[in-house]
Amino acid sequence: MHKQVMDSSAGSPGELMAAVEQMVRYVRRGTTSGGLSTAASSALNRLGQEGPQRLTELARAENVSQPNMTQLVTRMERAGLVRRDPDQADGRGVLVTATDHGTEVFRERRAERAQALQRLIEALPEAEQNAVKIALPALARAIHDQQNHR
Repeated sequence: MHKQVMDSSAGSPGELMAAVEQMVRYVRRGTTSGGLSTAASSALNRLGQEGPQRLTELARAENVSQPNMTQLVTRMERAGLVRRDPDQADGRGVLVTATDHGTEVFRERRAERAQALQRLIEALPEAEQNAVKIALPALARAIHDQQNHR
């Protein structure tokens, strides 16, 4: 098995992106609860984190067309993961909400991803573990800051 080691001179944007993609694939492979597609997992994750959303907002946030999101929500609704409720602020609109079952699947999947990430971190030397524990929250803050300045 070939093991790639990144030294302190590594770190070009391309190398970092490859590392992020590899990490995301690894963590996703360790997530099996609910047997969801990537699209359904992403939508359920968004609803679990952010709460109910209008179908149009969910489609925009997930970067898919409204017809595709409508089909996805219909499949998720049949699986008992989400429900559609009237939007109290706009009677014409519909809010997509995670059901209790959907919330449980979201929590199980999040715990599985956290365990997969923890296994990766624990495989590193202590200094690199500490660096990851500083870098990942810093990147999350940067993402949050950029999204709030749009």
